[in-house]
Amino acid sequence: MRAIERTNEQVELTDPSSIEASPLSNEDLAPVPLSRRTWTTYNYAALWMGIAHGIPTYYLASGLINLGMSWYQAVMTIALGNLIVLVPILLNSHGGAKYGIPYPVFSRAAFGTLGANVPAVLRALSACGWFGIQTWVGGEAIYTITGAFAGDSWIHAGEMWGHPKTLWLSFAVFWLLQIALIVRGVESIRRFENWSAPLILIVAAFLLVWMVVRAHGFGPLAGEPSQLGWGADFWMLFAPSLMGMIAYFATMSVNIADFTRFAKGQRDQIVGQTLGLPTTMTLFSMIGALTTSATIAVYGHAIWDPIDLVSRFSNPFVVLFALLSVVVATVAVNVAANTVGPAYDFSNVFPRLISFRTGGIIAGVIGILMQPWRLLSSPELYIFTWLGVTGAFLGGVAGILTADYWLLRRRELDLVGLYTRGGPYEYAKGFNWRPLAALAIVVFLSLGGAYSENGEGPFPADGYVPFLKPLFDYNWAVAFLGGIALHAVFSKLFPPRRPLPAAQEAERIAA
Repeated sequence: MRAIERTNEQVELTDPSSIEASPLSNEDLAPVPLSRRTWTTYNYAALWMGIAHGIPTYYLASGLINLGMSWYQAVMTIALGNLIVLVPILLNSHGGAKYGIPYPVFSRAAFGTLGANVPAVLRALSACGWFGIQTWVGGEAIYTITGAFAGDSWIHAGEMWGHPKTLWLSFAVFWLLQIALIVRGVESIRRFENWSAPLILIVAAFLLVWMVVRAHGFGPLAGEPSQLGWGADFWMLFAPSLMGMIAYFATMSVNIADFTRFAKGQRDQIVGQTLGLPTTMTLFSMIGALTTSATIAVYGHAIWDPIDLVSRFSNPFVVLFALLSVVVATVAVNVAANTVGPAYDFSNVFPRLISFRTGGIIAGVIGILMQPWRLLSSPELYIFTWLGVTGAFLGGVAGILTADYWLLRRRELDLVGLYTRGGPYEYAKGFNWRPLAALAIVVFLSLGGAYSENGEGPFPADGYVPFLKPLFDYNWAVAFLGGIALHAVFSKLFPPRRPLPAAQEAERIAA
């Protein structure tokens, strides 16, 4: 036998040489042996602490408040969104922890040995956009740190493409810092997450206390009622906002197996993620909202950018520590959430040519080409356009993977078959049309009615397909639930050829 079943439901490939010659395998895509599955509950909690404590998370509440919500409505929306997205995250974590395989290999069971490249590239491109956004934020932190010591000549340097040249230089430096960490591999990322995770929370808590003391309270925003109330206006905004909050981690709901493949056991990843994601996201966004409320009392206007706020300290050592913590935390978020996944995804396209490290560098380059400074230019573009569109694509993929693994296969995969051309997941020349058709349909349903309020945005006011307009407000839910339903129905109505067991299939091919 090539695989052994463990009492804790983990499977190990005992003969790695059996897949070494496969064009679908390389060192980074191969199953992780049990001896290297070392991630504990703390590692997964720290992973989510590091990912959730990013500056874009701090911005989430500001975007919703600027659109008319009160701070507590904004925090409630963020909390609920993260509780909901935790469900597909945990569902799609199980296969990685059981078989030690990354997301693109896991998706071969549903999409086919070659068809898996479609969801892999979709997820990779989404993550590249996020990588660019976080890198721009980190570059701003370096720009501010240096400006606090170098003075006006740095801050007000000549402009290029609408921004100071020194900001572009800072952006480049931050990009190189992350690429250096990626080149060192996944294990170095785990160690980095372990100690960096609490840093940004410490800084955020310090900012909150400092501003509350100076403001003699939480400021006017904390007591300001919602501009929308709790009536129809609020609920019209709530639905697309909730989808945006879910879409914030839609990438991780798809590729979470990239991390859970290293779990010591199912309990470690389940408990760690449940403790790490919803609690830290809610707490951090609440700190951001209350701190900003206090800045109104102190400065006369809201300062949503923590980098700007930190730069106002008079003690240069405090500024240096706080902003360095922001830089470290942003690296932790970006490398974990937005480069590990696409590194594996790009490697899956050409396993023999692209390693994990090369895939990470490709992701970094594409992240720059996606122009993150434009994506962050307005709450509407950031929350509804970027998060909404990416959430629909990835929601559909998450739903299909959930249906395939839990409903159709009952958590049983042929580990060797996942790396075998002509094997049980070959379908039609490597492609399974059923999930691809399901994905196309749910993307059309969820994005066909994409609209912009008052026509102010990239979409027409009535949507591309007017009768689908109501579905756009629930795009992630439509895509996720539709993906589950359609893939299950297509697979039952048009069942693929029943594959031979892996051993018999190997004998047939050898003969």
